[in-house]
Amino acid sequence: MPLITESNFHQPGKRYFRAYSAGDDFYQALIDTHRDLSDEQSARVNARLLLLLSNHIGNLDVLREAMDIAREET
Repeated sequence: MPLITESNFHQPGKRYFRAYSAGDDFYQALIDTHRDLSDEQSARVNARLLLLLSNHIGNLDVLREAMDIAREET
């Protein structure tokens, strides 16, 4: 299974009028998750989120591809 790099945000059962709206909803939820946290707390939340989602994905090939792409962008 290759890594999906195009926008793939959706919420089952919810219809959006614009294709980017689900991505906007995700971004807002991410911002809300970090609201009122210190930089250290925010970094810990990011680390935990990364590990939780990586475990959910589970496919090491996909995770390695994502890490390679993320590192290229820095």
